[in-house]
Amino acid sequence: MSVLSEVTASSRHYVDRLFDPDPQKVLQGVIDMKNAVIGNNKQKANLIVLGAVPRLLYLLQQETSSMELRTECAVVLGSLAMGTENNVKSLLDCHIIPALLQGLLSPELKFIEACLRCLRTIFTSPVTPEELLYTDATVIPHLMALLSRSRYTQEYICQIFSHCCKGPDHQTILFNHGAVQNIAHLLSSTSYKVRMQALKCFSVLAFENPQVSMTLVNVLVDGELLPQIFVKMLQRDKPIEMQLTSAKCLTYMCRAGAIQTDDNCIVLKTLPSLVRLCSKERLLEERVEGAETLAYLIETDVELQRIASITDHLIAMLSDYFKYPSSVSAITDIKRLDHDLKHAHELRQAAFKLYASLGANDEDIRKKIIETENMMDRIVNGLSESSIKVRLSAVRCLHSLSRSVQQLRTSFQDHAVWKPLMKVLQNAPDEVLVVASSTLCNLLLEFSPSKEPILESGAIELLCSLTQSENLALRVNGIWALMNMAFQAEQKIKADILQGLSTEQLFQLLSDSDVNVLMKTLGLLRNLLSTRPHIDQIMSTHGKQIMQAVTLILEGEHNIEVKEQTLCILANIADGTTAKELIMTNDDILQKIKYYMSHSNAKLQLAAMFCISNLIWNEEEGSQERQDKLRDIGIVDILHKLSQSSDPNLCDK
Repeated sequence: MSVLSEVTASSRHYVDRLFDPDPQKVLQGVIDMKNAVIGNNKQKANLIVLGAVPRLLYLLQQETSSMELRTECAVVLGSLAMGTENNVKSLLDCHIIPALLQGLLSPELKFIEACLRCLRTIFTSPVTPEELLYTDATVIPHLMALLSRSRYTQEYICQIFSHCCKGPDHQTILFNHGAVQNIAHLLSSTSYKVRMQALKCFSVLAFENPQVSMTLVNVLVDGELLPQIFVKMLQRDKPIEMQLTSAKCLTYMCRAGAIQTDDNCIVLKTLPSLVRLCSKERLLEERVEGAETLAYLIETDVELQRIASITDHLIAMLSDYFKYPSSVSAITDIKRLDHDLKHAHELRQAAFKLYASLGANDEDIRKKIIETENMMDRIVNGLSESSIKVRLSAVRCLHSLSRSVQQLRTSFQDHAVWKPLMKVLQNAPDEVLVVASSTLCNLLLEFSPSKEPILESGAIELLCSLTQSENLALRVNGIWALMNMAFQAEQKIKADILQGLSTEQLFQLLSDSDVNVLMKTLGLLRNLLSTRPHIDQIMSTHGKQIMQAVTLILEGEHNIEVKEQTLCILANIADGTTAKELIMTNDDILQKIKYYMSHSNAKLQLAAMFCISNLIWNEEEGSQERQDKLRDIGIVDILHKLSQSSDPNLCDK
């Protein structure tokens, strides 16, 4: 007899008893099974293998089963679901969810509670698809109606909602079925668990949702507004879980525009509470969530970034996130230590995320962050960590700091940050690529010392490939970085860019439907076509295609900025020695310039004037012939008219 069959044989009698013709014996069998599986994962797995689940579900659904039996079946199924993820998968395969949801229609409260408890366990498992809650449209309204039945129905239903509310579609469904009104009064429940689950519901409902957030601001519970209740739940004497979740509610409402960023409940309550949660007295997961929530709160607001940076020495406090666990002796619980060592990377990614938000706008804060001990080394190490979350937040942090001209010239150079960054760009998921390529754009600005080595390490090829990406942000960043690279660059770099991009790809970008891509591509062309020898060289090889593209854009339905940038490119071409002939021999283009000289928009008039002044410059060979030709097509008359203009810029020109 194999070991497996021995093990299962000892469990078989439990399953056999479920088929006894005597209902009393079946009930006793289910009760014995319940006692056998509590805390025993092996026994749970055996019973599932032996087919207990379909039988338990059959008994649970049978109208002829006694209420007691049906309830005990729901309890055992709930216990089986408490085991491993594989157990939950087996239960789902047996269609347990529809059976339990059907059970909620019973009038019997004890049975309803047992079904809800089991549903709660299944829906909180990562292997259960949330959609299963929304498949039948009658389920959500029925759950809302059951909220008033008992404190257990309140706790379990709120827990199910907060786990199954993922994204705006789910938020809308719950909101439209009265979630806010039905759950709000639970915040004053006498049961801590109910209050806590209701609070969690509000945090997931409000996240990035202006409609829900604007509603929450005005909800009254026992004469008190919800934000005031959340602030009370932030107090230090409340459990940490409650402080953190109410801070999330206020943070999400603030980010959704329902609470102003300078409101006292944010500046004096939420922000300091979140900073407090980052201190090393707190547990690892509390510090992670505290830092991540704070990063989100201050992400787009300069004033909140400044306040946070000087609250409780936050910048220095975060450096402890990298020294974890600092002293092994401080953690006496070995299990806890083992858990924390496995999750220490989460602290690092949370710290990087918060540093990125803190340094997003203010130069002084960036300086403070970079001067924190070993900061640049930590970022460099973070860029090559195995955890994708750490890599992403390290790149975010680097991107935030790379907005500083001062740091680009000093710290970034001292630590050769570009090396690991180029490595990250070699093969990374899109979300990392987007931030890494944005950072590269900054490292390629003309005043950055990293520009040279980046070029030597094959950046052009990499960036040209980004411009072909399906992902819009990557196309924008690829072309933006090339634009920065071409600024005041030597001829060889410009030639390499043109070769790497190919004329075909350049025109693909010039006809991109996104205006950002178009503007950056025009910016690249303008940077390529600067300084005379370069202009003449490029126009001698690509002149025909470039003139074609310019014509198309000036004829197309484009905004003022796009047309202005295109006329500036023409002005650069007109500044070439041989290149200007491409304009002079193209009557179509000359007519377009003439048209824009009389345009109602002064910016476009001015840009067209630049073209003309470069064409008729007296000190250059052939200027007389050019002036004669322009006189013939009526451009000189327009110049006379413009010299009487009330716009001083046009008049001077």
